[in-house]
Amino acid sequence: MIMKQMFVKAIAVACAVAAVGCAQAPVTMPPAQYAMMEVATTNRVIPSSYSAAIRGRQDIDIYPQVGGTIAQLCVSEGQSVAKGQTLFIIDQVPYKAALQTAEANVAAAKAGVATAQLVYNSKKELYAKQVVSKFDLSTAENALLTAKAQLAQAEAQRVNAANSLSYTVVKAPANGVVGTLPYRVGALVSAAMPKPLTTVSDNSVMYVYFSMNENQLLDLTREYGSIAATLKQMPDVELKLSDGSIYSEKGRIESISGVIDMTTGTVSLRAAFPNKGGLLHSGGSGNIILPNNYENCIVVPQLATFELQDRVYVYKYIDGVAKSAPIQVEKINDGKEYIVTSGLTVGDVIVAEGAALLREGTPIMPKQAAPAAAPAEAAAQTETK
Repeated sequence: MIMKQMFVKAIAVACAVAAVGCAQAPVTMPPAQYAMMEVATTNRVIPSSYSAAIRGRQDIDIYPQVGGTIAQLCVSEGQSVAKGQTLFIIDQVPYKAALQTAEANVAAAKAGVATAQLVYNSKKELYAKQVVSKFDLSTAENALLTAKAQLAQAEAQRVNAANSLSYTVVKAPANGVVGTLPYRVGALVSAAMPKPLTTVSDNSVMYVYFSMNENQLLDLTREYGSIAATLKQMPDVELKLSDGSIYSEKGRIESISGVIDMTTGTVSLRAAFPNKGGLLHSGGSGNIILPNNYENCIVVPQLATFELQDRVYVYKYIDGVAKSAPIQVEKINDGKEYIVTSGLTVGDVIVAEGAALLREGTPIMPKQAAPAAAPAEAAAQTETK
């Protein structure tokens, strides 16, 4: 009897629990929340980066013009030198001797001219008195002309000897900085040597060379109208150094090559940067930062896009669900944003981040909007009241 009563009570409790469970409405999960943005036009300055090589305004390889051993080294590596400053002195002894010989030959030739002149003058007077023949006069005249020619030849040899002696003093052809010095005192050098004595780099202004592809050059030309107008109107550029820092001085693009390299499909540009502090060195590398000005353009973050089969897509927020849409973009190499050229219009609402995690037709809602109450939950709240 007791067992029967307990069984009846258990059944009653089970029914009560079941009745309570049946009375509750099923719970509905709200749509996932995503950050969204409304498409609008804006003005943007987006930098583009191009690998660049730094060169001195003038890198001059210094070769000797005469042969001999280096007698004196007058500079050190990395030293700043002025135009005309002595860099090397080549052994001058043989060249001084050659100059002395040439000067002696000039003196002898002058004496020969003087003697020939006296003979000619004497023959001329005698011929006038009909003492000597015309042949004697002509012979004296020819001897004088020969002596003058020998003098001219001797003077030319003296000039060559003097020049050769002057070439033993190797001087800086321009202001700059001395490069490496592979040859030291006692080394034998000549004009035909394959390697220069050193290099003098004019680093007062540095030339920074970089390249653009053909499409980028066409865009610049269309924007400014011509190559000449492009050079005149382009904004100043910045230089990012190899350590990641930005060079303190801004530069100007001074030239654009008129020939496209058929191997690489690029064109070379040259920017000039002042180098008063000597921070930039010829042979260095960096990146040119070129500002790109866009007016009334549509800009979207790269996090709002995803790529599929080399096409770029965004998700539009339409009627509470995500719908993919292809867009055309201009990829700016700052790694953060895209300039949208087609596929979006002002007023469109797109998912601003996390687009790669979405699927077509997924119910979504703006991240900051509060979810509406489900119908079953609203009915339950009404009954409770």
